[in-house]
Amino acid sequence: MDKETLSYEKAYKELQSIIEEMENKEVSIDILSDKIKRALFLIGICKDKLSKIEVDVDKLIKTIKDNVE
Repeated sequence: MDKETLSYEKAYKELQSIIEEMENKEVSIDILSDKIKRALFLIGICKDKLSKIEVDVDKLIKTIKDNVE
């Protein structure tokens, strides 16, 4: 799945799952690197989506302020 088709919620849930596996030492050393790479990819998706939402919210707040004044 690429960045555009994976929702924030799915990326976050998968990231949480990876973290839980690592905390519980359920990740074999053979796939640890792959899990870390996937986690970094998922973090990137979450950050990108949150940044886009922040920009949208800032625009909406500005529009509201401009209409009130």
